[in-house]
Amino acid sequence: QVQLVESGGGLVQPGGSLRLSCVASGFTFSIYSMNWYRQAPGKERELVATISSFGSTDYAESVKGRFTISRDSAKNTVFLQMNSLKPEDTASYYCNARWRVFNYWGQGTQVTVSS
Repeated sequence: QVQLVESGGGLVQPGGSLRLSCVASGFTFSIYSMNWYRQAPGKERELVATISSFGSTDYAESVKGRFTISRDSAKNTVFLQMNSLKPEDTASYYCNARWRVFNYWGQGTQVTVSS
């Protein structure tokens, strides 16, 4: 059974940091590209960061220089380090695994940036 379980969300003040984690199981983690998406109320889901099976990364322009995606294949875990958080980063954050036609989603974790 495929599972993606996110954790690490919460309430943080502007300028603060959070580290999201996503633990994967039920598929061959090492061959999948791993992605973080987010969706704010009333907005479409958007790709925030991606890391390939080889470790190459890419980011949405809005988070470049502030967010860092990484993966630990020994632990089947992908991380999203979020620094210098802004109110506009408030959203539900979703972990996604993709390989060929296979596409899996986590249940999401809420990030709220507010003073």
